[in-house]
Amino acid sequence: MYKSKFMKLLVALVTIAMFATACGGGDDDSSSSSSDSSSSSSEATESSSESSSASEEEAEEEAPEEEAEEEAPEEEAEEEAPEPEPEPEPEPVSGGVLRWGLEADVDGINPTASALSAPGLTMAQMVFDSLIVYTDSAPFWACFLCESMTASEDLRTWTMTLRSGISFHDGSPLNAAAIQVNFEAQRGDPLVGLAVKPFYPAENATTLVDDLTISFNLSDPDAWFPTSLTGQLGYVASPTWLTAALEDPTLDQQPVGTGPFVFASRNEDSITRFERNEAWWNGSAYLDAIEFLPVTDPATRTSLLLEGELDGLATTDVESILRMVDDGNIENYLDDSGEESFALINSAKAPFDDIRARQAITHATPRENYNLLINLGETRTADQVFTPESPYYNPDIVQLTDRPDLAGPLVESYCADNPDNCSDGKINMEYQFSGPSVVGTRISELLVEGWEPFFNVTIDELPQDTHIQQVAIGLYNISGWRQFGQREFTRDKVWLLCRTVGGISLNWPRFCDDDRDQLIFTAEQTTDESVRVEALQELSNMINEEYLYIFYNHTLWDMALSNDVNGLCDKTTPDGGEIICITNGRTWFDTVWLSE
Repeated sequence: MYKSKFMKLLVALVTIAMFATACGGGDDDSSSSSSDSSSSSSEATESSSESSSASEEEAEEEAPEEEAEEEAPEEEAEEEAPEPEPEPEPEPVSGGVLRWGLEADVDGINPTASALSAPGLTMAQMVFDSLIVYTDSAPFWACFLCESMTASEDLRTWTMTLRSGISFHDGSPLNAAAIQVNFEAQRGDPLVGLAVKPFYPAENATTLVDDLTISFNLSDPDAWFPTSLTGQLGYVASPTWLTAALEDPTLDQQPVGTGPFVFASRNEDSITRFERNEAWWNGSAYLDAIEFLPVTDPATRTSLLLEGELDGLATTDVESILRMVDDGNIENYLDDSGEESFALINSAKAPFDDIRARQAITHATPRENYNLLINLGETRTADQVFTPESPYYNPDIVQLTDRPDLAGPLVESYCADNPDNCSDGKINMEYQFSGPSVVGTRISELLVEGWEPFFNVTIDELPQDTHIQQVAIGLYNISGWRQFGQREFTRDKVWLLCRTVGGISLNWPRFCDDDRDQLIFTAEQTTDESVRVEALQELSNMINEEYLYIFYNHTLWDMALSNDVNGLCDKTTPDGGEIICITNGRTWFDTVWLSE
């Protein structure tokens, strides 16, 4: 994640690249400030050379004067005034209401029952604290609601002790029994349970040790289990509220947690409001309240920020990002190290249950035009889930898009064998995406332009929550999607393993490969990086050969704030440790404050 004025950064990178080429090549990840330093240093060198030449010419004729000239700089240095002290950082102030633009609304804010995409996770983090948070240093996780977490020797049992004295917003105590209630509620949910059930035994999945201590008993050894509790599965809700929500599902819209803000009101598809929790166990938030407004079209959402109707937003729309950077009055936190953007292919339903159809749609995909016309050439093209700087990146993988010459023979072969799935020599299919969104429509039109010589494409635009549900139950052919954003990649196993395929599936392509599963287990059962690198690079190779995802780019997220919004990345663990600030377009707001 980096905070910058995007165009200045791009200019700096071009300057650095030119400098590196002139010197014989090489990579340089320096920021614009280091580019400026290089420029200043170069000018100083040229000035020094000119002075040196002049001095040599004068040295033979005016040696006595040289000594006097050498003394002058020392006298001048003694007379120089001291540099002024830097202005102190402004002190945070309490008060104000932050208005935040979301890319969509969600069907609820219940971590045990709701399908929480990026907007839902953003709102959930207002009211729910997480058991675990990600950090930048080994072991790359830290306790938040918990005080400690330790593993058994065989890595099958992890024991957690909670911090004492914490209560939910309704007064219920946070204890081991509350964790167990949350766990069982998640495991019992038809959708969320798919991310829980496959990884625990049917009985004795958890053990209450004492009032604040609980053990998680896993089906498989897992050296990275705590990182499973950094997101939705780590949000802890009031057991009293969960019980009531089972009886009255409308309460899913009124969450109760332990977090820095309490739920105030919600008008679905309009405004959801949270207000400061005056009794938060970890201090006090600065803001009086936060209001979340879903605006599905990114251009409209961006205009509202630029016009002062919003104080901040998160977006992946590159055109909007460039507008905000060019404006000069917006702080942009940019990050492309998380999710990937891609077309998701359903391998369990005709026509894409046949690899020839999957190969053909991949070859026909105009990825170059996608990244040029939709992403304006500003994002990094992706062939796999890992970015080039990741140790798990496989440099040998090449995704064969933009090859319509390869698509034609495959379509001809498929239609000869499956005439009922074809019309006029083309394969019949549907493309689904979430909206309403002008950008989403543009993407669909661009893709269809590349696909239509070989496919008859029907377009289906759905609200995001409906879109997710349709994919989960397999009612799609190809879908626009973002995923694979976990900082510990083995946590993305829920999207890949055979055991998460079902009537409702988290393995969205519904594709099972036991050999692929074994590579994931190998990587998650050790902290030995050499073993993990080998396993995950081979995993990427298998994904590429199975033609289940058509990768477009490493998703560029922008967390954009007006200039009067401060303190976004000041949050720490209760023990003062640094944590990852932004993940896939979501963050915390308890340290955010508004300038007066």
